[in-house]
Amino acid sequence: MAFSSPLFSPVNFALNPNSTHHPKCTKPNTRRNFTISAIPPLSTATDISAVTAPLDGTTLAVLGGSSVAALAAILSIADPERRRQLQAEEVGGGDKEVVREYFNNNGFQRWKKIYGDTDDVNKVQLDIRLGHSKTVENVMKMLKEEGSLQGVTICDAGCGTGCLSIPLAKEGAVVSASDISASMVAEAQKQAQEELFKAKDDQSPAPVMPKFEVKDLESLDGKYDTVVCLDVMIHYPQSKADGMIAHLASLAENRLILSFAPKTFYYDLLKRIGELFPGPSKATRAYLHAEADVEKALQKAGWKIRKRGLIATQFYFAKLIEAVPA
Repeated sequence: MAFSSPLFSPVNFALNPNSTHHPKCTKPNTRRNFTISAIPPLSTATDISAVTAPLDGTTLAVLGGSSVAALAAILSIADPERRRQLQAEEVGGGDKEVVREYFNNNGFQRWKKIYGDTDDVNKVQLDIRLGHSKTVENVMKMLKEEGSLQGVTICDAGCGTGCLSIPLAKEGAVVSASDISASMVAEAQKQAQEELFKAKDDQSPAPVMPKFEVKDLESLDGKYDTVVCLDVMIHYPQSKADGMIAHLASLAENRLILSFAPKTFYYDLLKRIGELFPGPSKATRAYLHAEADVEKALQKAGWKIRKRGLIATQFYFAKLIEAVPA
């Protein structure tokens, strides 16, 4: 099943396939049947959305027992790093330039489909769409647990096509949204205009249009009640992620919500496998993060984790945490 895995969280998050809350960028599709893939690669930044067919039972058997260790040894010989270096050289920079270039071009077209409601997606892309929508859904639950969002200032750092910004604005939040990709920001603005003002209720206060800007995380400034950064840390190695977490925490007054691809032996191995099959278009480098490292970075910044959970579908894995001042 596409989203049968529960959230492992002391706050009892739930992945409810019958939920009526679906952001603009998601559209439930019950007509598709899913088969379980032997090697479900991580989604977010690595461009596995181009994968179209699951692996067969023979491949699954190969991964059993001591074969995992053998496969890990083989993967250690592979050199996906060389491919990443060539990408960086083409765009004249490092990880950030590769990410900007990707999400302004091929990546934008692919992820616009995934975040959108078109039926022109394969099984992997549809599963990622569902996983991401569950992340957004759980963030909305977190934010609304403590009362109305009317007038609450929220920074959506790495807003993509507005999957979170738009439902936040519908709840009355004052949203500052940014993304490194100008293409993503333009699409978010377009969707926000369509969604927020197409069916305005005269009895409800008019939603405030989010302020969309083209910015990387390092350029963000200001003060907000809450800062949210979803599925962006995958672009940062831990050495840089520590500083970025501290920077985001410095912008938040009450809450900081982060999602990231968790680093475990199993997920790390899957990422290495995925790097051997980059798909027809170029992808960005993906960095996994151990929850302990993220928590340590938060503690250094004077914050503590209050809630945590794991969103896991067949092809989407994200650790979701909410932090507050210690």
